[in-house]
Amino acid sequence: MSSYHPPAGPPTRDGEARHNGHGHGSDGSHSYDSHDSTYEDWAARSRLVVTPIAAPSILGLFGFAGATFMVASNLAGWWGNALLSPVIIAPFAIFFGGLAQLLAGMWSYRARDGVATAMHGTWGAFWLAWGMTALMAANGLLPPNVFTTQAFGFWWIVLAVVTLFGALAALAENMALFLVLILLASGSALLATGLISPASNLVTAAGWVLVASAAAAFYTAGAMMLKSAYRGRVILPLGEWSMRGNLPGHRAIRPISYPMGEPGTKVGQ
Repeated sequence: MSSYHPPAGPPTRDGEARHNGHGHGSDGSHSYDSHDSTYEDWAARSRLVVTPIAAPSILGLFGFAGATFMVASNLAGWWGNALLSPVIIAPFAIFFGGLAQLLAGMWSYRARDGVATAMHGTWGAFWLAWGMTALMAANGLLPPNVFTTQAFGFWWIVLAVVTLFGALAALAENMALFLVLILLASGSALLATGLISPASNLVTAAGWVLVASAAAAFYTAGAMMLKSAYRGRVILPLGEWSMRGNLPGHRAIRPISYPMGEPGTKVGQ
């Protein structure tokens, strides 16, 4: 991420710009013709102060994928049971799925990525709550079957709605992130329906869909990490809308955000 410190401010309607007291004119302003206010002109006049920031979603997606895979594989009937397994998973979910992902959400705010901020923040907070619920049930403060009750199903309705909006927003970024979120929203909706109905076959189906979402998240996080390690070169495609952005070995380069009126800044990860 970088910040913009222009030596000359943006042009006004009469073609004048403030020059921090170092320009010409009786009032300390600097004048130039309107044709100077082009991309090349702004790029030449911009001074960039770079603050290195690794893509926060690498950690966030790995944390989400790990916690989701553990819980979803249990729901799908791959291992364990509905009573003891949540207690075993709880510390993993609290720290890896919850704390790590919540931190990634806050760091995504600094990277100016609204989708990642909302999704990591939402799911990080959820996994913290899920882990605390499991520990409370283990200590007799809640019924041991709390995760199979109808009331818990309403948690997943909220998550499904929020994640659906995140999936729609992710369409503007890449197909890999969209796939993670649309599978997550679908699995959340299935789990909500299965718990509220109740219908055990829907709960099992939800587990399989959520495992698929976790697998997609592992891939997306891995692709982002490889791209970062190889200085922006595409190793695993993320399904960018630009075909060049999906070519292995291609270096993805984005110009400073002049079209957005924010020269010198980079939005997103």
